[in-house]
Amino acid sequence: MIAAMMTASNLGARVTGWGFVVFSISSVCWTTLGYATGQTALVATNGFLMLTNLVGIWRWLGQQTKYEDGGRSAETASQRSDTPNLFTATGLIGMAVDDKSGMNLGRVVEALIECSTGRINYVVISDERYAGLEETLRAVPLESLRIGYTRMTLLLDGPSFLSQPGLKSRDWPAFAPINP
Repeated sequence: MIAAMMTASNLGARVTGWGFVVFSISSVCWTTLGYATGQTALVATNGFLMLTNLVGIWRWLGQQTKYEDGGRSAETASQRSDTPNLFTATGLIGMAVDDKSGMNLGRVVEALIECSTGRINYVVISDERYAGLEETLRAVPLESLRIGYTRMTLLLDGPSFLSQPGLKSRDWPAFAPINP
Protein backbone atom coordinates (compact mmCIF):
# COMPACT_ATOMS: atom_id res chain seq x y z
CA MET A 1 0.00 0.00 0.00
CA ILE A 2 2.87 2.37 0.76
CA ALA A 3 4.46 1.71 -2.63
CA ALA A 4 1.13 2.24 -4.39
CA MET A 5 0.70 5.62 -2.65
CA MET A 6 4.26 6.60 -3.55
CA THR A 7 3.80 5.84 -7.24
CA ALA A 8 0.25 7.19 -7.52
CA SER A 9 0.93 10.49 -5.73
CA ASN A 10 2.97 11.90 -8.65
CA LEU A 11 5.44 13.68 -6.37
CA GLY A 12 8.37 13.45 -8.76
CA ALA A 13 10.72 10.88 -10.17
CA ARG A 14 12.54 10.09 -6.94
CA VAL A 15 9.40 9.36 -4.91
CA THR A 16 7.96 7.25 -7.73
CA GLY A 17 11.28 5.42 -8.14
CA TRP A 18 11.50 4.65 -4.44
CA GLY A 19 7.91 3.38 -4.65
CA PHE A 20 9.17 0.78 -7.13
CA VAL A 21 11.96 -0.11 -4.68
CA VAL A 22 9.32 -0.78 -2.01
CA PHE A 23 7.33 -2.86 -4.54
CA SER A 24 10.53 -4.83 -5.23
CA ILE A 25 11.07 -5.60 -1.56
CA SER A 26 7.49 -6.83 -1.39
CA SER A 27 8.04 -9.05 -4.47
CA VAL A 28 11.15 -10.57 -2.90
CA CYS A 29 9.22 -11.33 0.31
CA TRP A 30 6.29 -12.90 -1.58
CA THR A 31 8.64 -14.90 -3.80
CA THR A 32 10.46 -16.22 -0.72
CA LEU A 33 7.15 -17.18 0.91
CA GLY A 34 5.95 -18.84 -2.29
CA TYR A 35 9.18 -20.81 -2.61
CA ALA A 36 9.12 -21.87 1.07
CA THR A 37 5.51 -23.06 0.87
CA GLY A 38 5.68 -24.63 -2.59
CA GLN A 39 3.34 -22.11 -4.26
CA THR A 40 4.76 -21.96 -7.75
CA ALA A 41 2.08 -19.53 -9.00
CA LEU A 42 3.07 -17.06 -6.28
CA VAL A 43 6.74 -17.43 -7.21
CA ALA A 44 6.03 -16.99 -10.94
CA THR A 45 3.73 -14.00 -10.44
CA ASN A 46 6.15 -12.17 -8.19
CA GLY A 47 9.08 -13.05 -10.44
CA PHE A 48 7.29 -11.20 -13.24
CA LEU A 49 6.37 -8.34 -10.90
CA MET A 50 10.03 -8.10 -9.87
CA LEU A 51 11.06 -7.62 -13.50
CA THR A 52 8.39 -4.92 -13.87
CA ASN A 53 9.61 -3.21 -10.69
CA LEU A 54 13.21 -3.25 -11.94
CA VAL A 55 12.08 -1.47 -15.11
CA GLY A 56 10.25 1.07 -12.92
CA ILE A 57 13.39 1.66 -10.83
CA TRP A 58 15.50 2.12 -13.97
CA ARG A 59 12.91 4.43 -15.54
CA TRP A 60 12.16 6.64 -12.52
CA LEU A 61 15.36 6.62 -10.43
CA GLY A 62 17.58 6.49 -13.52
CA GLN A 63 16.18 8.14 -16.62
CA GLN A 64 13.45 10.48 -15.29
CA THR A 65 15.56 11.69 -12.37
CA LYS A 66 18.29 12.63 -14.85
CA TYR A 67 15.78 14.72 -16.84
CA GLU A 68 14.41 16.43 -13.73
CA ASP A 69 17.90 17.20 -12.45
CA GLY A 70 18.89 18.71 -15.81
CA GLY A 71 15.81 20.94 -15.89
CA ARG A 72 16.35 21.94 -12.27
CA SER A 73 19.97 22.92 -13.00
CA ALA A 74 18.81 25.20 -15.87
CA GLU A 75 16.21 26.77 -13.54
CA THR A 76 18.86 27.32 -10.87
CA ALA A 77 21.23 28.94 -13.36
CA SER A 78 18.37 31.17 -14.50
CA GLN A 79 17.61 32.18 -10.90
CA ARG A 80 21.18 33.42 -10.51
CA SER A 81 20.76 35.77 -13.49
CA ASP A 82 19.47 39.33 -13.11
CA THR A 83 16.01 38.31 -14.31
CA PRO A 84 15.06 34.64 -13.94
CA ASN A 85 13.45 33.53 -17.19
CA LEU A 86 13.66 29.76 -17.38
CA PHE A 87 11.57 27.04 -15.84
CA THR A 88 10.73 23.59 -17.16
CA ALA A 89 7.64 23.14 -19.33
CA THR A 90 6.49 20.50 -16.87
CA GLY A 91 6.75 23.24 -14.24
CA LEU A 92 3.64 24.85 -15.74
CA ILE A 93 1.52 21.99 -14.46
CA GLY A 94 0.49 22.76 -10.91
CA MET A 95 1.57 26.43 -11.14
CA ALA A 96 -0.71 28.73 -9.14
CA VAL A 97 -2.84 31.25 -11.05
CA ASP A 98 -3.91 34.59 -9.55
CA ASP A 99 -6.28 37.19 -10.94
CA LYS A 100 -5.08 40.71 -11.69
CA SER A 101 -5.69 41.80 -8.09
CA GLY A 102 -3.66 38.92 -6.65
CA MET A 103 -6.54 36.64 -5.58
CA ASN A 104 -5.72 32.97 -6.12
CA LEU A 105 -7.99 31.41 -8.75
CA GLY A 106 -6.60 27.91 -9.00
CA ARG A 107 -3.80 26.03 -10.70
CA VAL A 108 -2.68 25.02 -14.17
CA VAL A 109 -3.57 21.44 -15.10
CA GLU A 110 -2.52 21.47 -18.77
CA ALA A 111 -1.05 23.64 -21.52
CA LEU A 112 -1.93 23.10 -25.19
CA ILE A 113 0.84 23.85 -27.68
CA GLU A 114 0.36 24.63 -31.38
CA CYS A 115 2.28 22.20 -33.59
CA SER A 116 3.13 24.73 -36.30
CA THR A 117 4.53 27.43 -34.01
CA GLY A 118 5.51 25.61 -30.82
CA ARG A 119 3.63 28.37 -28.99
CA ILE A 120 1.22 27.79 -26.11
CA ASN A 121 -2.29 28.34 -27.47
CA TYR A 122 -4.12 28.05 -24.17
CA VAL A 123 -3.72 26.94 -20.60
CA VAL A 124 -6.34 24.95 -18.70
CA ILE A 125 -6.94 26.24 -15.18
CA SER A 126 -8.68 24.27 -12.44
CA ASP A 127 -10.55 26.18 -9.77
CA GLU A 128 -10.74 23.43 -7.17
CA ARG A 129 -13.23 23.65 -4.34
CA TYR A 130 -14.01 21.49 -1.33
CA ALA A 131 -10.46 20.19 -0.88
CA GLY A 132 -10.21 19.21 -4.54
CA LEU A 133 -13.41 17.16 -4.61
CA GLU A 134 -15.04 19.55 -7.07
CA GLU A 135 -13.46 21.56 -9.84
CA THR A 136 -14.27 23.47 -12.99
CA LEU A 137 -11.75 23.55 -15.81
CA ARG A 138 -11.51 26.68 -17.95
CA ALA A 139 -9.40 27.34 -21.04
CA VAL A 140 -7.47 30.62 -21.01
CA PRO A 141 -5.55 31.91 -24.04
CA LEU A 142 -1.89 32.70 -23.52
CA GLU A 143 -2.57 36.38 -24.31
CA SER A 144 -4.74 36.55 -21.16
CA LEU A 145 -1.88 35.43 -18.89
CA ARG A 146 1.42 36.75 -17.65
CA ILE A 147 3.76 33.92 -16.79
CA GLY A 148 5.93 34.58 -13.78
CA TYR A 149 8.68 32.47 -12.38
CA THR A 150 6.50 30.73 -9.78
CA ARG A 151 2.94 31.94 -10.57
CA MET A 152 0.76 33.02 -13.45
CA THR A 153 -1.35 36.15 -13.40
CA LEU A 154 -4.63 36.23 -15.28
CA LEU A 155 -5.42 39.62 -16.81
CA LEU A 156 -9.05 39.28 -15.70
CA ASP A 157 -10.65 39.77 -12.34
CA GLY A 158 -11.79 36.69 -10.43
CA PRO A 159 -15.56 37.10 -11.02
CA SER A 160 -15.06 37.52 -14.80
CA PHE A 161 -12.93 34.37 -14.90
CA LEU A 162 -15.40 32.36 -12.80
CA SER A 163 -18.30 33.45 -15.03
CA GLN A 164 -16.65 31.86 -18.08
CA PRO A 165 -18.07 28.48 -19.12
CA GLY A 166 -16.22 25.41 -17.97
CA LEU A 167 -14.74 22.81 -20.28
CA LYS A 168 -16.55 19.56 -20.87
CA SER A 169 -14.49 16.75 -19.39
CA ARG A 170 -13.42 15.08 -22.64
CA ASP A 171 -14.30 17.70 -25.23
CA TRP A 172 -11.76 20.52 -25.16
CA PRO A 173 -11.69 23.17 -27.90
CA ALA A 174 -9.11 23.57 -30.66
CA PHE A 175 -8.58 27.18 -29.48
CA ALA A 176 -9.21 28.94 -26.17
CA PRO A 177 -12.72 30.47 -26.11
CA ILE A 178 -12.20 33.47 -23.78
CA ASN A 179 -10.33 36.75 -24.07
CA PRO A 180 -9.59 39.50 -21.54
